Amino acid sequence: MSETPKIINDADKPLNSEEIEIRRVDINVLKARAKAVQDKENFKNTVVIIFFLLMLGVVGIYFSV
Repeated sequence: MSETPKIINDADKPLNSEEIEIRRVDINVLKARAKAVQDKENFKNTVVIIFFLLMLGVVGIYFSV
């Protein structure tokens, strides 16, 4: 009774007993993903800047009349 019993439950085992494969990642794929995200952000920023410039123009015309 001095030793603790070694009870192994299903909860103690990992869900996937298969070994994890090491997959190589192509640097060009990562660069393409990063470029796509950055292009999307640049487009959004351009749209916002154009919108504010248009609003500034409309307000300027409104107050000049």
